[in-house]
Amino acid sequence: MNQATVKVTGVSREKLIGSDFFDYFTKPDKAREGYQQVFDKGFVADYPLTIMDGKLTDFLFNGSVYKDDRGNVLGAVVVARDITEQTIIATELTEAKVAAELATGIAEEAKSKAESATRIAVDAVKAKQQFLSNMSHEIRTPMNAIIGFTKVVLKTDLSTKQKEYLTAIKISGDALIVLINDILDLAKVDAGKMTFEQTPFKLALSISAMLHLFETKIQEKNLTLVKEYDSNIPDVLVGDPVRLHQVILNLVSNAVKFTTKGKITVSVRLLSEDDDQATIEFAVSDTGIGIAENKLDRIFENFQQASSGTSRIYGGTGLGLAIVKQLVEPQGGCLTVKSKVDEGSTFSFILAFQKTNADAEAESEIMELDTEIKNIRVLVVEDIALNQLLMKTLLDDFGFERDIASNGKIAVEKLKLKSYDIILMDLQMPEMNGFEATEYIRNTLNSKIPIIALTADVTTVDLAKCKAVGMNDYIAKPVDERLLYSKIVGLVKKPLTTNEVKENVSDPGKKLKCTDLSYLTHRTKSDPGLMMEMISLYLAQTPPLISTMKKSVENGDWATLYTAVHKMIPSFSIMGISTDFENMAKRIQEYASTQQQTDGIPGLVLQLENICIQACNELEEEFNIIKNANP
Repeated sequence: MNQATVKVTGVSREKLIGSDFFDYFTKPDKAREGYQQVFDKGFVADYPLTIMDGKLTDFLFNGSVYKDDRGNVLGAVVVARDITEQTIIATELTEAKVAAELATGIAEEAKSKAESATRIAVDAVKAKQQFLSNMSHEIRTPMNAIIGFTKVVLKTDLSTKQKEYLTAIKISGDALIVLINDILDLAKVDAGKMTFEQTPFKLALSISAMLHLFETKIQEKNLTLVKEYDSNIPDVLVGDPVRLHQVILNLVSNAVKFTTKGKITVSVRLLSEDDDQATIEFAVSDTGIGIAENKLDRIFENFQQASSGTSRIYGGTGLGLAIVKQLVEPQGGCLTVKSKVDEGSTFSFILAFQKTNADAEAESEIMELDTEIKNIRVLVVEDIALNQLLMKTLLDDFGFERDIASNGKIAVEKLKLKSYDIILMDLQMPEMNGFEATEYIRNTLNSKIPIIALTADVTTVDLAKCKAVGMNDYIAKPVDERLLYSKIVGLVKKPLTTNEVKENVSDPGKKLKCTDLSYLTHRTKSDPGLMMEMISLYLAQTPPLISTMKKSVENGDWATLYTAVHKMIPSFSIMGISTDFENMAKRIQEYASTQQQTDGIPGLVLQLENICIQACNELEEEFNIIKNANP
């Protein structure tokens, strides 16, 4: 022992000497066992014991024997080290670990609750979207019939009063459709389903076409419409023309609604441009009621209008400007407003568009009804009796033959028994829906018959899915009869596809025509002189262009190739050559312009040459037939 032992035990040296060493520990037997190990093993290391010193201090004992020169054990030395502090730290570490595990458990529980809340929120959004989708379908189905039959009845002989009442019904129906579209557009934004296309389009034509829609309303209100368009804006831009239309239509519609006298000015000007893009400012100004300064911040919120009386006096949902904001800002644009009460308002927004050398796709032409186009057999696949009757009425007006199938299964059976020129396919039906029916027609029946999707559900209609299963086009309900007519005639009278031409080329004996003069006949009103003149122009221009095209490829002169192909493209639609070859020509232009994938150009040029030569041969025959029939 030493002084430290005296200090720890609180017992004097005199009393310690001769006392039992093991009595000073909480566990004497364990102390005796440790001490015995010193002699049995020759040592003991870090042996834990607790000494009774009033505080019960923890120690680690280390002991070893000491021997004489001959190896005889003389005794043992035992050293104790106070580990109270280490014990406290270990205890704290253990407590910290327990606390950490507890905290982890709480965090995991919180995470689980958050994930559960997220799932509930996602499910709620899905439920909301499904509800809106179903409501869209349920509301649009009767609206389709109401507006459709109203248009049909308006064409009949009516008294002045009857016409007045029916016109009021049609206006109310149109207003309701606008409301439905607003709500569904907002739902798309909320669901993150608002997507933006990037396609070439002609901005000047788009603006003009849009403003034509307001001419009647502006004349009714004795307003003046002024269009200011910057001629420095590139002819063709890349962007989303549909969403741009929507923004401008909303802004002009608001301007017309809130203006009773004066003018509405639509301004489009080029702010800046470089090699890649053009930044353009659009502004719609009016001389209407204006907006109070303290209300300007709120008008872009959902269901908000400048005052509580606005909706009562002028109508509307207060969604138009909210939708405009949601369409402009995700495209990187900014929207601003300046207004003074009783003086008018100016809404402006800035968008950047990519520049391109490509041609804009021609917008599908809305044809006038042509009583000469007959013998088109239509299969209508629709489960709602009211819509069946409406489609029968419209198709009878067109002079087309029609059969009705109440679902996809019945439609498939009818196709096995009878041939049709085109199918109008509703998407939501019992037994077999439109997607399933189309897939069966394409894959099992191996039929290439044109199919137009009819849908009232504009929230969730998946155009990609329509295309994926093989549908050629789609039209939303309520059906616009002129648009329906144009799509039917356009698809039925469309020339043969690339695959059909390839099949014919592989078997010269069966070679089918690659030209279709239906469009030329329609446009010239069957005037033989005019038809012969246009065919002659094609026959004169095409062979030199083919020659230039071939030489350009041989010399690697991509600029000349681009120009030659560019001159060929407009004649394709006039002479009824398939749009597949028009797209092929555009692909050659693209490769020539970018000078990428140039190794693919010779093969495409050869195909284009063959089809143009075939077209020339066919048109020479047609020319002679017309000439002989009209000496």
